[in-house]
Amino acid sequence: MTVAAKLRYLRLVEGHLRGLGRELTQSEVASALKKELKKSLSQSYLSQLENGSRKHLTNTTRLLLARFFRVHPGYLVDDPEGFQTELITDLKSQEDKLDLWLVQGAERFRRDPPLAEAMLRLARHDDSRRCLLLLSAVLDTPDLVERLWELLKPKEGAHHDVA
Repeated sequence: MTVAAKLRYLRLVEGHLRGLGRELTQSEVASALKKELKKSLSQSYLSQLENGSRKHLTNTTRLLLARFFRVHPGYLVDDPEGFQTELITDLKSQEDKLDLWLVQGAERFRRDPPLAEAMLRLARHDDSRRCLLLLSAVLDTPDLVERLWELLKPKEGAHHDVA
């Protein structure tokens, strides 16, 4: 996120925190700075920062705005390219790889249609990773595989071996 976007966001948040139900205008920020912190910053300077015609804040301006918006001064810099503020993982990417592996496995076991179909159904599931983890938990529970097999065994005529 750029400093410009962060400043626009902070004006929005501050307006809501102050009970306005809307963002503070640049003029309101300039007036509040003068009234509350006894420091001046022009509306036109804020506009230049927010529209990107001024790319960087002076250290004095950064400290003043950080104090006004109650954020760390380090927040008021452009984030590096690719920087993410939310917690992210590569689990989705891993799950895509897992699904591809299952589809390839189904192709490899195409001469065993029930097994190939089971692998394809697993690959098509929204959370195939969780399904495999569940299977692992089932396998760790003594006699659960046999009990589940008896309860859920497929239709007659389909040959399945339970290991």
